[in-house]
Amino acid sequence: MRILHTADWHLGKLLKGTERTGEIAAALEELLKLVRSERIELVLVAGDLFDRPQVTTEAEAAAFGFFYRLQEMKVPALVVAGNHDSRERLEAIAPLLSLAGATVRGEVRLAGRGGVVEVTGGKAIMLPFLSERRLVKAQMLLEGDGTLWKGVYSEGMKKVFANLATELGGGINLMLAHLTVEGSRLGGGEFEFYCTNSYAVEKSAFPQQLTYVALGHIHRQQQVSEAPVAWYPGSLVQLDFGEGETAPRGALIVEVEAGVPPKVHPVEARWGKPLRTFRLRLEDLDRRLEEIETFPGWAKLVIEGRGNPRLREDLFRRFPHLLDVIFEVPEAERDGIQAPVPEEWDWLEAYGEYSRQTYATEPDESLLRAFQQVYEEVHAGEGV
Repeated sequence: MRILHTADWHLGKLLKGTERTGEIAAALEELLKLVRSERIELVLVAGDLFDRPQVTTEAEAAAFGFFYRLQEMKVPALVVAGNHDSRERLEAIAPLLSLAGATVRGEVRLAGRGGVVEVTGGKAIMLPFLSERRLVKAQMLLEGDGTLWKGVYSEGMKKVFANLATELGGGINLMLAHLTVEGSRLGGGEFEFYCTNSYAVEKSAFPQQLTYVALGHIHRQQQVSEAPVAWYPGSLVQLDFGEGETAPRGALIVEVEAGVPPKVHPVEARWGKPLRTFRLRLEDLDRRLEEIETFPGWAKLVIEGRGNPRLREDLFRRFPHLLDVIFEVPEAERDGIQAPVPEEWDWLEAYGEYSRQTYATEPDESLLRAFQQVYEEVHAGEGV
């Protein structure tokens, strides 16, 4: 069987207030081309289809359109929820997506309750993201008493794996899961709280009868286990600035056959606009303006030196693709610099800027009035 393994689309992603859905939708078009050209028989989507629970209609249309196009090519898909997805929303639209040949799991289901599904030539474990709190709830289903489980996250996940593995057979056995494997290297843009050691699963926890483990959650394309073979495909596009700007990402084409090690063919693609952090000294800014201007992607500027709001605004005005400007004062020059006190801040404007950065829209006037009223009530007794 030829499989396309993808994850971490993050449709609806806002980067410093800039909507990335158009870039991600274009990447999904490239995936559909791969499905056709590589004669794909099954698509695995390992979580984080969306970047947050509430997204634009454009983001939802891109996802639904992808599965509809798969149905036209008669290619089924398996989909699990990631930590960014709304579990309830995916469960609600699962019957609709089933009409397009997609089997969706938003909530964790155990053996005998839909946690394992049939695929051509075998079976597949479907495991959405499971937080520590919800893992205890799953443990209650397994043992009848959540207080019996006192182990760490990895130990709890081993029990969930073992339960689901009871339904595996002698043919092709797949696992589709959204989680962090111990030793994984981050690729930039992950919610790091869910990538810490307390949320890391040991690679030895995977059931040995698995043919292939299709993972999502980490945005860097990488293999994390050899027995069984387990991979992250990486995010579709570069999602955030930072150390992961050059990390490999894209998708994976996997050939699986019962009793034979899978053949994994990485598709390392640079879909979407590139992201780059420019680091320079304030005195070098004029000399490097052309370099910033001709960069074809989204830019972030970190300037060593004491800047000012006027320079920052001038830079944003000159470079529409510049999403962030940070001034870093060298350690030796920080003495005597005092942080602004709350009385000097315009909290109403700060709230408006938060709304623009988070939702890419101007805040509603009624919300601004409500915020101002709450602010004044809270500070009324402080003499502010």
